[in-house]
Amino acid sequence: MDQLSTVFGALADPTRRAILARLADGDLAVRDLAAPFPVSQPAISRHLKVLEHAGLISRSRRATARLSHLEAEPLRDATQWLARYQAYWDESFDRLDELLASLQRRQEQGSETGQEQQSKPSKQRRPGKRKRGRKAS
Repeated sequence: MDQLSTVFGALADPTRRAILARLADGDLAVRDLAAPFPVSQPAISRHLKVLEHAGLISRSRRATARLSHLEAEPLRDATQWLARYQAYWDESFDRLDELLASLQRRQEQGSETGQEQQSKPSKQRRPGKRKRGRKAS
């Protein structure tokens, strides 16, 4: 699996995203990372292994504590990849805005001229209606 897919896979879990958010404030030991979560310390350790495999964190030892450190580079790569699609959606929304404005102008113009046309009876046939006297073949 490529690095970007591994990063997005790691970010797919809300607990792992919350761990990264906590590490943005500084390095933490596993016990400190586990404190606010309703899961066991071994479960947090498994989350940390996934994050480490994705390159999102690195771990080191300080005395008896094993500290986790946020590695921002993979997040920057993911952000750059997403930025290309941001430009696509911005352009798509701009085109949609232009289309809606154009339709709204047409509707406003049609309602102004439509008032004059309402006073004249319409001579158009409705689709699907036959003229009298002719048989359908």
